[in-house]
Amino acid sequence: MSTRMFKTRPARTWLTILGIGVGISAVVILVALGYGLQGILLEKIVFGEAMLSLNVTAPASKVVVLDKKQLDDFLTINNVEAVEPLASFPAMVKYNDLSGSIFLQGVNPDFFKYAGISAKQGDLFSQGEDDKVVVTMAMLKLFGIDDPKNAIGQTLKFKVEIPTGNKDETQEVPLDKEYKIKGVVDDSVSISAYIPLPEFTSHFAVPYYEKARVKVTQNAFLNQATDEIIKKGFLVTALSKTVEQANKIFSGIQIMLAIFGGIALVVSAIGMFNTMTVTLMERTNEIGIMRTIGGSPRNIQVLFLAESMVMGFFGGMVGISIGVGGGEAINLLLNTVAKRMGGQAVSLFRFPIPFLLFIAIFGAVMGFATGIFPARRASKLSPLDAIRYK
Repeated sequence: MSTRMFKTRPARTWLTILGIGVGISAVVILVALGYGLQGILLEKIVFGEAMLSLNVTAPASKVVVLDKKQLDDFLTINNVEAVEPLASFPAMVKYNDLSGSIFLQGVNPDFFKYAGISAKQGDLFSQGEDDKVVVTMAMLKLFGIDDPKNAIGQTLKFKVEIPTGNKDETQEVPLDKEYKIKGVVDDSVSISAYIPLPEFTSHFAVPYYEKARVKVTQNAFLNQATDEIIKKGFLVTALSKTVEQANKIFSGIQIMLAIFGGIALVVSAIGMFNTMTVTLMERTNEIGIMRTIGGSPRNIQVLFLAESMVMGFFGGMVGISIGVGGGEAINLLLNTVAKRMGGQAVSLFRFPIPFLLFIAIFGAVMGFATGIFPARRASKLSPLDAIRYK
């Protein structure tokens, strides 16, 4: 009986469902925008071992420095599993007939994992590949290379500027081999190149390192290791803290967007309440007949609540369809334009399955809530008064 409205009053029923759907679709698409913005930011971060590492740098005053002795000291901290340093010196790089200033950096392959660095094109070098180099997108743009595919396999030569010990004086040390580009990382800020650390240190002494990645065994030990390293006078940042703060910010953004969508949802709920109230007035005689043939007040109340929940649920499904369809259409349009202009495809709107399930259930709950008052009024009608009502 709670589904008869689709046959007896189809136009009004479907218009009410559509009104609820429009309100819910506003919530769906705005919250999906929040998820999309969050995903675009966080997908740039490589999870896994990078989440278990700490980025350690020395203070600008150089009261303490990251030398070999200090790195070994980090390994004595409880639950620290590995320490990977990064050495860096200014250098001149020669590509074909062009030259430019960069930072040449020496790292071990594990440093990439702990720093969350992955190859945009090609591969990162592995242990023993002393003639390979990994460059950043910023360095390629220095030489006018827009497509990283064109850089793979090209050769570079370096001249490194080494401090002499005297203030502001450096000595230029040319590296006596060519290095083949094996990979390109998606870094458009740092104009630098990476070569294996053993190759780096084989040409000149490294008095201290620029930074180090300290990896702990479990996420629970990050704070403990951070406190120990800070006590030694170093500066520490953790990727996990950045992700945690970003998630908090985006949770707030999603709540604000949901509130804006909720305004449209309130209007839809008022429309549904009005529909149920009008339905009560139209069916007063019917309610009187059902009461006189044995229907209890509870039966009447359940009938009206079931009708409102059915409309609410279908409204939720319509809202999900409109929201997801609209969001995916915008994603497709943006990605088509981005590809034509040489950009990167992104998903501006994202629809997690748990969120969509919540919306479907929420539609039924909203229908239940808006049907409570009309259902209670219907259950309290006097059977005789209801039959005589015109």
